Amino acid sequence: MKERNILFRTEDEMDFMPIIPLNESDNDETQDLDIPEELPILPLRNTVLFPGVVLPITVGRDKSIKAVLEAYKGNKLIGVVAQKDSNIEEPAMDDLEDIGTVAKIIKQIKMPDGGTTVIIQGKRRFKMGVLTSDDPYFKAKIHLLEEEEAPKDQDFEAYVANIKELATQIIQLSPNIPSEASIILKNIENPAFLIHFVSSNLNTGLGDKQHILEINHIKSRADVLMQLLQKELQFAELKNKVTNKTRTELDKQQREYFLQQQLKSIKEELGGDTNEREIKEMQKKAEQKKWPKSAKELFQKDIEKLERMHPSTPDYSVVYNHCDLLLDLPWDEYTEDSYDLKKAKKVLDADHYSMDKIKERILEYLAVLKLKGDMKSPILCFVGPPGIGKTSLGRSIANAIGRKYVRLSLGGLHDESEIRGHRKTYIGAMPGRILQSLRKVKSGNPVMILDEIDKVGADQRGDPSSALLEVLDPEQNNTFYDNYLELEYDLSKVLFIATANNIANIQPALRDRLEIIDLSGYAIEEKVEIAKRHLVPKQKEAHGLKNISFKINDNVLEKVVEEYTRESGVRELDRQLAAIMRNLAKEYATNEKVKSVITEAAIEDILGKPRYSNEIYKTVGMPGVAVGLAWTYVGGDILFIETSLSDGKGELRLTGNLGNVMKESASTALTYLQANTKKLALDKEIFQKKNIHIHVPEGAVPKDGPSAGVTMLTALYSAITGKKVKPYLAMTGEITLRGQVLPVGGIKEKVLAAKRAGLKEIILCWQNEKDVQEIESSFIKGLKFNYVKTMQQVLDLAIV
Repeated sequence: MKERNILFRTEDEMDFMPIIPLNESDNDETQDLDIPEELPILPLRNTVLFPGVVLPITVGRDKSIKAVLEAYKGNKLIGVVAQKDSNIEEPAMDDLEDIGTVAKIIKQIKMPDGGTTVIIQGKRRFKMGVLTSDDPYFKAKIHLLEEEEAPKDQDFEAYVANIKELATQIIQLSPNIPSEASIILKNIENPAFLIHFVSSNLNTGLGDKQHILEINHIKSRADVLMQLLQKELQFAELKNKVTNKTRTELDKQQREYFLQQQLKSIKEELGGDTNEREIKEMQKKAEQKKWPKSAKELFQKDIEKLERMHPSTPDYSVVYNHCDLLLDLPWDEYTEDSYDLKKAKKVLDADHYSMDKIKERILEYLAVLKLKGDMKSPILCFVGPPGIGKTSLGRSIANAIGRKYVRLSLGGLHDESEIRGHRKTYIGAMPGRILQSLRKVKSGNPVMILDEIDKVGADQRGDPSSALLEVLDPEQNNTFYDNYLELEYDLSKVLFIATANNIANIQPALRDRLEIIDLSGYAIEEKVEIAKRHLVPKQKEAHGLKNISFKINDNVLEKVVEEYTRESGVRELDRQLAAIMRNLAKEYATNEKVKSVITEAAIEDILGKPRYSNEIYKTVGMPGVAVGLAWTYVGGDILFIETSLSDGKGELRLTGNLGNVMKESASTALTYLQANTKKLALDKEIFQKKNIHIHVPEGAVPKDGPSAGVTMLTALYSAITGKKVKPYLAMTGEITLRGQVLPVGGIKEKVLAAKRAGLKEIILCWQNEKDVQEIESSFIKGLKFNYVKTMQQVLDLAIV
């Protein structure tokens, strides 16, 4: 016969589906049954047969079919055992359980597909003995197991009643089991048959059923069965709960309106829903709020909209957030200014050394405020190189006048909406950063730092610097309009302080609205003082050396400033001092002591050899080389101008990454010399037979501006005449074709750079004398200034 799988019912199909016994009271008949010592063996997959239970089985394997046919021809008795592993197609004797059930074949049915279905009834339990044959089917010796009589005590009766109760509950919770099954259960009177019947139909593992079959003691069998029923009941309850929940979710949309109506009625009984409470809380806050009439009316309109809206609608959150912003903004909430000018000056002096011009301007503002009681805040703009304390000065001003402080970084800002806000109809719309900052500090008159205003960008999303025009105009900012707020807001009480490194990058219209205060770099003496007062104590505390005593003298600090830093501010100085403190911290952690005085030699051990030297600037050394002074955004610097002559046709060559203005200065200087050969006693032939090459070192750095005009002319004159330029001399100024020397900017930075470089003499335009007078005299001690009007005076002073 053709090989095929045995088609047993799956676990799902056997979900406690009761099989009606033919006769539960056939125990006497079973005892009288003549069972031979040797029987054909029928292996079953996924099924355990219990005594008394009737089971339909489809037989498909050749050996099994032959065993069934042989038994059916004879006494119709067959030994039924379960397979240990149901996946094995052709089991050996080792793959079968030892304990099985003697079954009687009640009916044999031939199926249309060639298979055989038999209805069998379990009779007696047996233990399998020696295998007597394995072909054409299994045949083995069997030993019948005696069945224990059911005890008559109340304890066992309680077991039986409990089993019936649990099984009935499972039937009620299982939709696949017909309700008639519970009636059958109630009518079973034989306790042993009840245990076998329930065990057979229990939806549990094959191992658990086999375990019950193998137990000889009927009370123990009932106990194990009860435990399994408890598990099955818990699973059925959980399954029922999940099914009901899923059905509820499917019906949710159909019943939503009805439930919402019920919910509304319940919430009304409980005193209103959450959204209504939130709206009432907002209205309470609004009653205590001091705000203009226009804001109050807008808030009232929004509240009316909220009351009409359902909370699940998308616009609800938009209107709610708008109401929240209206409530959070400080409309007429201002901090009280401190008008104690002496105390304000003391605070400013304690936080920042020098910067007298800014301090004076703040004190003037406070004085007017004290006398008048109210005035529009000035729009200040601190312009200067990095690291000189522009941003930190803003915080110091806020502390001095007793106002809240907020900082707004504008560096790299591209979107105009960052200033004016987005229209609230957009998804994720927010107010602009100006209003967000005011909402955060909860004050209508803070000190607001607009940091890096010269680095605001512009692209297709708008121009933020144009949006700032309204913010920073004292005549307009009392009616600042934010797109999200949709209402005018008064910014006139806010003290705006902008910071910038390069004023040329600020849009002209915006620059016109700012009160520019120039902050130049620090002199060496100022840096030493700042290091003593602020940087050294800060770094000592930051490195755990606050309570450890050691001294750093002024000459040591001066060495660090001159030989290890080249900057207008003090950031690099701060980093070098941090390096010193780290070394001292390591020394203290290792040896538990540090030197009481830090010497110059110790500085070289810690920081290495000096990075910068002034010796290169002190002497020029050969004709054609002059020292100029330049201004950069990080402060003043020294600039060499080198000129060389070579045989040629009188061509002028310029190198060193020079800008157009600087190239024009070189051409102007050369033309002046050519036009004044007789006056300056120069040979005309040189300009026709010699090529002139002007080079400015540090070719990777772009250079531009007119201030190198005098230096270029001096270098050209020196190269042509072969005379050297005076050592220790630097110069700056613009020249004209008439030989006039014109004033230039950045004088303080340039003069301080010359002082740092160790130069002794400077040539300047006579109109720059006023700029020199503004520099603290102690900072330029030892420098000699020569003020000139013409190029002839420059050459007389510069050429040896």
